[in-house]
Amino acid sequence: MEIKKIGVIGAGQMGSGIAHVCALAGYDIKLNDISRERIESGLATINGNMVRQVNSERITEKQREASLARIEIAENLESFDDLDLVVESATEDEDIKRQIFADVCKVVRPDTIIGTNTSSISITRLAATTDRPEQFVGVHFMNPVPVMELVELIRGIATSDETYNAVRDVVAKLGKVPAASEDFPAFIVNRILLPMINEAVYTLYEGVGSVDSIDKCMRLGAHHPMGPLELADFIGLDTCLSIMQVLYEGLADTKYRPCPLLVKYVEAGWLGRKTQRGFYDYRGEEPVPTR
Repeated sequence: MEIKKIGVIGAGQMGSGIAHVCALAGYDIKLNDISRERIESGLATINGNMVRQVNSERITEKQREASLARIEIAENLESFDDLDLVVESATEDEDIKRQIFADVCKVVRPDTIIGTNTSSISITRLAATTDRPEQFVGVHFMNPVPVMELVELIRGIATSDETYNAVRDVVAKLGKVPAASEDFPAFIVNRILLPMINEAVYTLYEGVGSVDSIDKCMRLGAHHPMGPLELADFIGLDTCLSIMQVLYEGLADTKYRPCPLLVKYVEAGWLGRKTQRGFYDYRGEEPVPTR
């Protein structure tokens, strides 16, 4: 099937980014979240990011205006009845995602494809909660979506070739590079990345190095563009913990045990940039390490 209309559920950092790149590629978008205020906040983020693209001459002002005009506010899911593809990008909580899929399946057409932007949860298990496991696929964008080139595509055990190929074609039209991953906990990128971040937190927890020295070593010694603790703050420490828990529970290997210090930061509500405190304190003019 040819996909022309796309619904995005979740107007946060990832959802707004997905809506951004899809609208820029010419798709008509319906953007949904739990309140109109959150949708409007997502639209403001999209506009701000597109203004930066105009200023850097990556897109034109005409493209920005046309793309924003393609994004429609969808305050409820009833308006999703004419969509070809729905991409869920809600919080990384399986119970929340299951409820969303139950609600979506009641209103979308029988041939509508459902994609999930989950970064770690089993596609097969999520698909089994829907009325269309053959038309369900994992479509994991990287953050920040407008900048990062890769999209992981993950088949569930029932995902059809037609579904996979249709979504792969969308990814290509967005100017992204698809990478096929098997349906194992955290897929490819996070299966490798999050244990590295967790080990960096253990290195801090055990007193091997400070926040500053750990990030400096990986930036300058491994030539990473961002240190692992700075990256954890950017991702969100709650998301990092959630992915490590999925790995630990899904693979039953102690090497994936979340660091107690990561758990403590999340319990404190210090989740990184989005709460202004994590491994760094962002409340001043410059980020300051918190340990």
